[in-house]
Amino acid sequence: MTWERIKVGDLGRVVTGKTPKTAEKDNYNGNIMFVTPSDDMDAKYIYSTGKTITEKGMQSVKGAIIPAGAICVSCIGSDLGKVVITTEECVTNQQINSIIIDASRFDTDFIYYSMLILGKELNFHSKTSTAVPIVNKSSFSSYEIKCPPLEEQKKIAGVLSTIDEKRERNERINDNLYQQLFALYDYYCNSADEGEIELGVLCQFQEGYVNPAQTHPEYFDGDVKWLRAVDINESFIIETSRTLTKTGFQSAKRSAYLFSPNTIAISKSGTIGRLGIVGDYMCGNRAVINIAPKDPLLLPYIYAFLKSHQKEFPDLAVGSVQKNLYVSLLEPLPVRILDPDSLSEFCNAGNAMLNAVSNNCQENIRLAQLRDTLLPRLMSGELDVSELDL
Repeated sequence: MTWERIKVGDLGRVVTGKTPKTAEKDNYNGNIMFVTPSDDMDAKYIYSTGKTITEKGMQSVKGAIIPAGAICVSCIGSDLGKVVITTEECVTNQQINSIIIDASRFDTDFIYYSMLILGKELNFHSKTSTAVPIVNKSSFSSYEIKCPPLEEQKKIAGVLSTIDEKRERNERINDNLYQQLFALYDYYCNSADEGEIELGVLCQFQEGYVNPAQTHPEYFDGDVKWLRAVDINESFIIETSRTLTKTGFQSAKRSAYLFSPNTIAISKSGTIGRLGIVGDYMCGNRAVINIAPKDPLLLPYIYAFLKSHQKEFPDLAVGSVQKNLYVSLLEPLPVRILDPDSLSEFCNAGNAMLNAVSNNCQENIRLAQLRDTLLPRLMSGELDVSELDL
């Protein structure tokens, strides 16, 4: 089967995003997605964004409107190379180039997976540059990918999409389990009349350590998971985006910075108040606080309590230059006391839910590894799927 080299600009229409004027307040807080690299571009599809715009805001940049099914590629900075598919008509900012695919010649899913490979190449090159890496529309359009005929594109994409669909199902199940957990917490707390107790009485706290010196390359890319605020994902944290060597970890000279599984991580600076459950042993950096229930069975209750107060954490933080959330600010927080039977019922149900979430997260990591193993072989034609009946 013949594969052709196709320029990105020939896959369809390439659109560079544009930001509606921020000074015009009625451009924002509408119901239209405004995609930026800070949104979740690790999933295949994007369903919501941190910022939204109004119809007026969208029409103010109408040349940058993209439809559902457009492929968005981040083309600047540390997020360079991230890829996502839109699910509705929307707008991106200027840091993203989008491809509106010519469906008569190309399969959207196949091009998405091709962009993942191209994105990794772009991201790799960005790490070797001292300047902020930028790929403009012209450069982006000139990159080439390999494409087989349309029918084979669909078969290749079908193999990879099956894996991603299973991952998305697991994520939807996890979202549902979290909703049940928080609803159950509200139910029990609304009927509780046993008083309150300070969070510091129920938990132990650890703060992360000063970041290893970047001038010591021997400190990085080892076997010790290094938990930074950017890795706190509102679910189980099993993998981290960076790792340390044992030498890098020991540079802190304090093993107390190693966080244990089934504890809670919270970001203390930057995006203050992000929460996640630590799913493996990992070293926390200085932007992270670890909260460990003294009774491990209380994990779902403490996690649900913190989630219920999450929006308050940025206002709780202090600092004149950069605001930080400190242990001393968290310890006095009042936690509603449940009677022993109610607490036991909630924790038994909550721990079962969290175990199911953890299992799904673990499976998704294995599925992602499988997809990443197959991806380059399928997209290069090394694995032939032309005879598969899909």
